[in-house]
Amino acid sequence: MGRNTHQSKPGDRLTRLVLAIALLTLSPSVFAYLDPSTGSMVVSAIVGIFASIALAMKTYWYKIKKMFRRPDQTPAPPDAKTAHDSSSED
Repeated sequence: MGRNTHQSKPGDRLTRLVLAIALLTLSPSVFAYLDPSTGSMVVSAIVGIFASIALAMKTYWYKIKKMFRRPDQTPAPPDAKTAHDSSSED
């Protein structure tokens, strides 16, 4: 019922790293056709993702802004008496 306390040895990590690198570098060649419009399709998908993120941020901007604001930074309403006194001194 105890937990498995088996820890990997440093040699195991090195072996896994070498195996991963070998599998990634020794892959066979792939013969596939990508037509010229594939690049523009990928670019338009990336632009669409960024536009969706920007629209979501714009939609929830005040909620996001409120999350990062400290509680003591609430803006104080302007005092009408102070504004009136300062304008009459001119």
